[in-house]
Amino acid sequence: MAIPNIRIPRRQLFIDGEWREPLKKNRLPVINPATEEIIGDIPAATAVDVDMAVKAARNALRRDDWGSTTGAQRAKYLRAIAAKVQEKKNELATLETIDNGKPWFEAASDIDDVVACFEYYADLAEALDSKKKTEVKLHLDSFKTYVYREPLGVVGLITPWNYPLLMTTWKVAPALAAGCAAVLKPSEIASITSLELGEICREVGLPPGALNILTGLGHEAGSPLVSHPDVDKIAFTGSGPTGINIMTAAAQLVKPVTLELGGKSPIVVFDDIHDLDIAVEWTLFGCFWTNGQICSATSRLILQETIASKFLDRLLEWTKNIKISDPLEEDCKLGPVISHGQYEKVMKFISTAKNEGATILYGGERPQHLKKGYYIQPTIIVDVDTSMEIWREEVFGPVLCVKTFKTEEEAIELANDTKYGLGAAILSKDLERCERFTKAFQSGIVWINCSQPCFWQPPWGGKKRSGFGRELGEWSLENYLNIKQVTQYVCPDEPWAFYKSP
Repeated sequence: MAIPNIRIPRRQLFIDGEWREPLKKNRLPVINPATEEIIGDIPAATAVDVDMAVKAARNALRRDDWGSTTGAQRAKYLRAIAAKVQEKKNELATLETIDNGKPWFEAASDIDDVVACFEYYADLAEALDSKKKTEVKLHLDSFKTYVYREPLGVVGLITPWNYPLLMTTWKVAPALAAGCAAVLKPSEIASITSLELGEICREVGLPPGALNILTGLGHEAGSPLVSHPDVDKIAFTGSGPTGINIMTAAAQLVKPVTLELGGKSPIVVFDDIHDLDIAVEWTLFGCFWTNGQICSATSRLILQETIASKFLDRLLEWTKNIKISDPLEEDCKLGPVISHGQYEKVMKFISTAKNEGATILYGGERPQHLKKGYYIQPTIIVDVDTSMEIWREEVFGPVLCVKTFKTEEEAIELANDTKYGLGAAILSKDLERCERFTKAFQSGIVWINCSQPCFWQPPWGGKKRSGFGRELGEWSLENYLNIKQVTQYVCPDEPWAFYKSP
């Protein structure tokens, strides 16, 4: 399939169903991480633009064309968005690649997931109609109680740069399905496809204000959104420090938040694996997919020492065979990291590991054949101690660190030796052992004999410093619903008889 050669559309902020120039008229450059060239710009919102967007969202909830819709009516909009995204798949995938740096076929796969996710939440929106009012059985016949499920209100959605349109969809689709009105603030580092979602919403006739999209810097647009008194909830995916700031600001208004804050996930490989090459490939995929920029990356390989030498030899052979190139090239399997700042951050992690006594088994440098772009070789680090930074901190780049173990108990201790708790993987043909590890892993997600598969039906989220709350599945829809108890006294002609009649 030919990859389209396209220009970045010049968009404004998407507020109340229209494109509007930021009040301060500021814009931010868009840099292609594969070429380091400025290829366009995006609008930069500030607090005044945030206020306009929140007002538009609040007004949408008051109007019949959005605030009074049934789930079935909202489902039609979600399916129309899905169809339009499918129609523009190649264009959106290309925009994602030149903005984010991920290989084109990965971006195209992300767009497929975007389509499926909108369709899935359209189904849940329809099903919500039958669950909107649910009776609760009581022990007293004189009362009847039921529960209303209603939209939470205006929600602020803040999304990361590693899966720009997909992470946006993970929040936008359930928020709209629930009947909320949303203000989306995507990462300023990769916002192009999120802005294109605004154009898609305009084309399908989504009611004005149901979804508003503000690009811009975190402290200029994200912070005012979090602290806005008319925003009823914040959903955030991103870094731990930013998550702490968001939680602190939201606490001042007792505003609910859901947070997904990354991880340092383990992959434990036992010597009874079904096939060495299969295990090696899952290990590589678990860390190097999406250029290593995955919150759930299984970047700590915990390897049984009886197969360590043989496994690492084969791991090296596979790693050397990974095609690193411009992400628009056919069969590219590793593109650049997102930005110069991220490139410097990852390279510092690697140099610190060397300074602390670890050994760079492979990689750790710029590929020699690529003179431009933020490329880093896939990197494997051994001789790692648990006190080292490379073991403890999230790198968010194509870097895998390795430790060995003898016993199950040692493997579990190493796996849980982290402040994070997003994902964990085990590779073993002993299914009873896999079950033991499933229970022992301190994480929100467990993969058995694989790493990183992600579907829209099961829940996604972590524990410890990886955050709290769940996205995807029915669990995400619940994030955007208010549960209202309604209790009725069904004997109005009979006195309650608590007080003595005068």
